[in-house]
Amino acid sequence: MHNNTAETPHVAGMCNETSCTPPPSSEFSLGVLVLLAFLMVLLALVTILGNILVILAFITDRNLRHRSNYYFLNLAISDFAVGAFCIPLYIPYSLTGKWHLGRGVCKLWLVLDYLLCTASVFSVVLISYDRFLSVTKAVSYRVQQGIISNPVIKMVAIWVFAFLLYCPAILLWEWVAGHSVVAADQCHAEFFYNWYFLLSASTLEFFVPLLSVTYFNVHIFHNIQRRQRHSRTRQREIPRSRNMSWRFRPLPRPGGSPLEAEDSASSSMRPKKESLVTESSSPSRGNSVTAENDFSVSFCSRASSKLQRDKKIAKSLTILVCAFAICWAPYTFLMIIRGACQGACVQDSLYEITFWLLWINSSLNPFLYPLCHVKFRMAFMKILCPRKLATLSSPNTSYF
Repeated sequence: MHNNTAETPHVAGMCNETSCTPPPSSEFSLGVLVLLAFLMVLLALVTILGNILVILAFITDRNLRHRSNYYFLNLAISDFAVGAFCIPLYIPYSLTGKWHLGRGVCKLWLVLDYLLCTASVFSVVLISYDRFLSVTKAVSYRVQQGIISNPVIKMVAIWVFAFLLYCPAILLWEWVAGHSVVAADQCHAEFFYNWYFLLSASTLEFFVPLLSVTYFNVHIFHNIQRRQRHSRTRQREIPRSRNMSWRFRPLPRPGGSPLEAEDSASSSMRPKKESLVTESSSPSRGNSVTAENDFSVSFCSRASSKLQRDKKIAKSLTILVCAFAICWAPYTFLMIIRGACQGACVQDSLYEITFWLLWINSSLNPFLYPLCHVKFRMAFMKILCPRKLATLSSPNTSYF
């Protein structure tokens, strides 16, 4: 995400106290340059189109407009801007090793790249936290489901925090230091080799978010496992309670009717208060145990349905978080190591690969939504294949 901080393999100049030496010009052959340019442009297009699809799905489908999906929209907006602005400006810089757009555009690019990538990370944390609440605190979560101001405030907050984390340093570092260490034909942050700043910022941008989403995921899975055990226990108790209603039914008294025996059995097995209520409402209480069993079956059915939904939530969250960790971890560690050794101990090509993983994460996110969310799949199909969706929605069409 700090693509900006990432020097290209050709931007790997060494730094001293006053300046960074310019990197060598591109050593790629023409064929390799064309291939790299094609792959970079393809990545930008995939990122743009994929995230536009998520944004359009949210706009056109009312079923997606609930609180948790606002955070997916926020993530899609930041990832879309990465593909539309950050990647295209970086492509010629990456291929030639020189920045040709001037100092002002360089500063703007750095600010937006750090801002957008950091906001994308914080959006993943916000999505994880929202899923955590929906699974572990379902009652209070449903109460606040219709309050749109809550997600809006949180979304604005992560953009403000993302801006404060890097952007003031990008804009003011050289003024505080009194000089710039970046060559005129280069474009990277002034703190690119400042190990202390990079470690501090990376802690807030990667390590804390990674620990947070791991914590949320672990608690979600523990909650689901506990409810699974409870559900299995309830399902075993339902047949047992049905058998009990017949096992403890007394025989009719001599001269008494079977209906009286049923009344006696149901009254003896029911708390006194419930017995009084049913006496006034029904002359026969032989079906009272069955009614309780029906309620138990209905309750277990609803609980099982909620449990299945939460399993899908946990699955989608795990995939999203794993993609984030895989794409961010290599870059973060190499960035810190590279800053500590002033770029001498990390191979430039390896660092460049880890750097591009950050932008690949922005292109992957839109494809993770339809993979795990039925509503997103239907919304995407509505946009891309409306005729096919109409055919599937036909009452004569079987889904299985």
